[in-house]
Amino acid sequence: MSLSIRNQIAGTVTAVTTGEAMATVKVRLEGGQDVTAAITTDAVKDLGLAEGSSVKALVKATEVALATGAVDGISIRNQLAGTVSDVATGGAMASVKVDVNGGGLTAAITKDAVEALGLAAGSSVVALIKSTEISLATA
Repeated sequence: MSLSIRNQIAGTVTAVTTGEAMATVKVRLEGGQDVTAAITTDAVKDLGLAEGSSVKALVKATEVALATGAVDGISIRNQLAGTVSDVATGGAMASVKVDVNGGGLTAAITKDAVEALGLAAGSSVVALIKSTEISLATA
């Protein structure tokens, strides 16, 4: 199946914590960074997720925020350090490609944000992704 979601990073499930309706799934990306996905307990069962399962973490580009460094005092659990590899700006929006250990991410952010953060190829950034915005697919 083909998807329009650009951000698809392979990894391995390291832990599954289930609740009544929701679960958190920790995934170790191929480059060693960890992400947490918050998905339904039904999805965990339907996908057969368990420790050791191969998955792809899927994130829409519009759900990736960028910062110039790690952010303390925030509820966003997923903070992936990386380096900007490309910035393509339009009239109002920009597409920023970021190399992170284990894959690449694309962030769709405003042109104003690119300018305010001084983003260009080679810039160090941290990609911020809420756990509820990461979907999982079995590989």
